[in-house]
Amino acid sequence: MKISARNVLKGKVKSITHGSVNSEIVVELPGGTEITSIITKNSAEKLGLKEGHDVYAVIKASSVMLASD
Repeated sequence: MKISARNVLKGKVKSITHGSVNSEIVVELPGGTEITSIITKNSAEKLGLKEGHDVYAVIKASSVMLASD
């Protein structure tokens, strides 16, 4: 797999919640941190995502905002 994004995090699918159009995918990274992604239900099905499967969370954004109280 080759990709131009610089932030690629390997993890395992922890849970999948399908809606009528979108699916919520929770990915658990090594160490227990979780990342949640919302993708189309069609994409989740095409990728064959199942709980326990290894996946890559690919983050490519022109900006990442931070906030503090």
